[in-house]
Amino acid sequence: MADSGYKIRNQEAIYYCTFSIVYWIDIFTRPIYRDIVLESLRFCQKEKGLIVYAYVIMSNHLHTIIRSETGKLSDTIRDFKSFTSKQIIETIKETPESRREWLLWMFQRAAKKHKRNVEYQVWKHDNHPEELESNKFLEQKLEYIHQNPVRACIVQNPEEYLYSSAGAYADMPGLLTITKIE
Repeated sequence: MADSGYKIRNQEAIYYCTFSIVYWIDIFTRPIYRDIVLESLRFCQKEKGLIVYAYVIMSNHLHTIIRSETGKLSDTIRDFKSFTSKQIIETIKETPESRREWLLWMFQRAAKKHKRNVEYQVWKHDNHPEELESNKFLEQKLEYIHQNPVRACIVQNPEEYLYSSAGAYADMPGLLTITKIE
């Protein structure tokens, strides 16, 4: 793969990352798959030192502002994507899913395009990480994340979207504990 310029060079810095589903498949229209992401983020916070400053789960991607307390952000992201991929595939296979055959076929199709995949590929390999070196850039990305559901016409106000950290920034309870950027 060519060097896109987007790499996690400083493992202890704050990064804006986007995790996208292959072929932009809208897997997160179902709460069961969004909940897998949330549970895995909680695990990474508790067990791997992941600090989540902001997030939003959209229908086919996840935006985050994150940092690693342990200095192993790349490893944490790799483990997060690997675990959630396996959980999503297992859930597709084991629970009622009207798109089961199509979803599995698409994830198998994506896996065949990369030799490092085994049977399925759920996430795109690139995370498009951007180090947030200035307060202005950090605030822009925070605003972008929280406005995502508004731009998608899902809600009128960012804090109304349940699968986002916007509510926490409005001092409302949320689904994931975050560290607010002050």
